Amino acid sequence: MSEIELILPKPNEDSKPFWDGLKERRLLLQKCGECGKIRHYPRPVCDECYSMEVDWVEASRKGKIHTWSESHYAFHFSFKKDLPLLIATVDLDEGVRLKAQVRGAKIDAMAVDKPVTIGFEDINEDVTVPVVHLAE
Repeated sequence: MSEIELILPKPNEDSKPFWDGLKERRLLLQKCGECGKIRHYPRPVCDECYSMEVDWVEASRKGKIHTWSESHYAFHFSFKKDLPLLIATVDLDEGVRLKAQVRGAKIDAMAVDKPVTIGFEDINEDVTVPVVHLAE
């Protein structure tokens, strides 16, 4: 049996600093260079003032559960080993949402507003992704 090819992110000019930050174990978010609004997902234009000026700031990596989903079906073969997939949408303290897999917890432990921290998981030597850990 041949090795299954992983689905990996393809950073572009706007998202490359985000992915580079994860590799360095830093959660970087875009901040508008004009109005100061924090935004995530990375994109070229501020949705508040329409400026294309951007700075990058390091997030606290803290937040609370907004919602979650558990999937028992792998949408791609490379995720089959991770079933069931527990994925959370997190309200970060910086005011934006981040979606990532939950590690070290079962669905019974999930609750709205439950505190979490964002960690990092290496997929390979080039790609690191954010993961959610329930706070103690």
